[in-house]
Amino acid sequence: MIDLDEQNHQAAKSATTTADRLMARRKMALRLVAAFVVGVVLGGFGVSELRDSRDQRERNGAVALVALPRSADFGGSSAQGSVQLSGLLMLINAGPAPITVRRVQAERPGVDVRSTGQPRLLPPGGTGQVLVELRFECSIAFRPEPLSLRVSVETGDKRVSEVTYPVALVGSDWERDALSMCERHA
Repeated sequence: MIDLDEQNHQAAKSATTTADRLMARRKMALRLVAAFVVGVVLGGFGVSELRDSRDQRERNGAVALVALPRSADFGGSSAQGSVQLSGLLMLINAGPAPITVRRVQAERPGVDVRSTGQPRLLPPGGTGQVLVELRFECSIAFRPEPLSLRVSVETGDKRVSEVTYPVALVGSDWERDALSMCERHA
């Protein structure tokens, strides 16, 4: 039998303490879950930002050029079966970021090409002309295989790299102007 007139707070305290502990555990579990979720969200955001930054650096470091021989009639000389000319090389920046063309050169038997002048900044999709000195040996210079140009470029992140681009001499302005001089001095 239970006497309801007597107040026995011990059982009530025990039930309240157990309920408080249970509530504290739930709150702690909820805090841990919330901290985990916040950590996952922040970690995912950080990884995404890192990946975007890396992708942007790769895009800015990509170099894509097109090179086309232009006129070589800026004066020249001829001696002992070879001609020396000054000419232009048109460069088109087909890449996604600006580049600075620092130097252009190429050599193979009978052909020597060297850029002169200052580095040239090319915006994405932009074109520019580089002044070059050309030397051709009239008897062997004009073979059908392309001339391999080496173009030294600096990207926006200050990296310098060398890009190789094949240029067809046969049918080019350079060939026309050099052959004209070779024929005059033959």
